[in-house]
Amino acid sequence: MNAAMNEQVCLITGGNTGIGLATAIGLAQLGVHIVIVSRDRNRGETAVTQIKQAANNTHVDLLVADLSSQAQIRRLADEFLERNNRLDVLVNNAGVIPQTRQVTEDGYELQFAVNHLAYFLLTNLLLDLIKASAPARIVNVSSQVHAWATIDFDDLQNERRYNPTGVYGQTKLMNVLFTYELARRLEGTAVTANCLHPGVISTNLNAAYMGRSQDMASMSQLMDGAQTSIYLASSPEVEGVTGKYFSHQRTQRSADLSYDESVAAKLWQISARMTGLAV
Repeated sequence: MNAAMNEQVCLITGGNTGIGLATAIGLAQLGVHIVIVSRDRNRGETAVTQIKQAANNTHVDLLVADLSSQAQIRRLADEFLERNNRLDVLVNNAGVIPQTRQVTEDGYELQFAVNHLAYFLLTNLLLDLIKASAPARIVNVSSQVHAWATIDFDDLQNERRYNPTGVYGQTKLMNVLFTYELARRLEGTAVTANCLHPGVISTNLNAAYMGRSQDMASMSQLMDGAQTSIYLASSPEVEGVTGKYFSHQRTQRSADLSYDESVAAKLWQISARMTGLAV
């Protein structure tokens, strides 16, 4: 990458808890300037203190935004652009699995809004700065459960039937499709886009997926789960590698459907329309 590690800026959504927090700590330990996004200011401030102490790095900042709200995502992007003149790494990590169907203020099903549209909108709003900071990296946290999912374009909001784990898998498939389409659109820019399965770690998100009470993993377990995100964000081994799906720091084949360029293009067009962006 074109800047020394202590000059790089990395934005991590959901960086206040779970694997996002561990990713922030791991990258902060490398000297990266970390900016985390948290929905809750108090939890975010607690996480900032934890990251600074664990990494012995004072360059850790907080931005507060509810990623279910497109207005807040736009404000988040504006605030980031006001405070920073570069963005070397964007890690789209935040996710939710509500057990009952919920609708956002924009009228979209909550998982679809947070797990997919937030990735899409925030990335596109920051893309000019990312390109200007190239070589730069975009890392999208997906999941192996994408492999069992399909996409029903006639019911993207899951109004007919809401199964929380099924919807989650669908949004994780969207993450892979988005990554591959983004990589195609970024050819020649020196900006890479990759996605990953972080492993099965006992986070709040995994507890929700399993339909059980929270059973948080230890920080060492979370750090294990964060290794592929950290690797894709920082390792010279993947410099220039783009449009790939990783697990355990190795490229893996994703679901067959994820390679369908017509599906990816259709999802992009629909997502652009839903977020008010030009196609």
